[in-house]
Amino acid sequence: MSSDPAASAREPVSESARDSVSESAREFVREHTAVAPVPFAPEISLRVAPEAIPLWELTEQVTGEIGLPPPFWAFAWAGGQALARYVLDHPELVAGRTVLDIAAGSGLVAVAAARAGAARVVANEIDVYADAAIAINADLNGVTVERVLGDLLGTDPEADVVLAGDVFYSREMAGLVLGFLRRAHDRGALVLVGDPGRAYRPKEGFAEAAAYRVPVNADLEDAESKPTTVLRMI
Repeated sequence: MSSDPAASAREPVSESARDSVSESAREFVREHTAVAPVPFAPEISLRVAPEAIPLWELTEQVTGEIGLPPPFWAFAWAGGQALARYVLDHPELVAGRTVLDIAAGSGLVAVAAARAGAARVVANEIDVYADAAIAINADLNGVTVERVLGDLLGTDPEADVVLAGDVFYSREMAGLVLGFLRRAHDRGALVLVGDPGRAYRPKEGFAEAAAYRVPVNADLEDAESKPTTVLRMI
């Protein structure tokens, strides 16, 4: 892993191995976000960016990379909000179980699972800023969330429940995530996905568990709210 705190990890690394970049990343997250309740799950608060575009541009400046995806860790996206709401309203799905939040972003869904009584919650991201945001947001909400920094999508997941919010935003990502989720399902895990109708949402292999209209960031979504579905893999 690069010593640059903006670099993404390619292989999973331990928390101790990233100590040299962790505090720098946490400082960046704290400096450019503010605490706010999640609109669709107000019992949870996150550090979120007040505006999307300035932080997006700043992230590109800091990393030296142009054309980056938006800083997923700095916002409560529709799929994550819907999935968090569903887990909070149905705690029996995660209570006493091991839960993995894949492509966790801010850690919203992981926090919801912890609040709902999961025995162990693991949040996975490849971005050190997201990893920092997850740690900060878990502390903010008084819950314990373990973190794995690195690309797990090529691995064989071991968890009782696998959660994924807003993961079908590109063809490549959708394909990788679907393979990961299918392996988890085939091992016996409950697999739940929150999705607001992204372009690469699969048309089969899932059943609708819940449907909501979720408030969203208009800068990112060009709308004040989006119809969003929680899907259960079948």
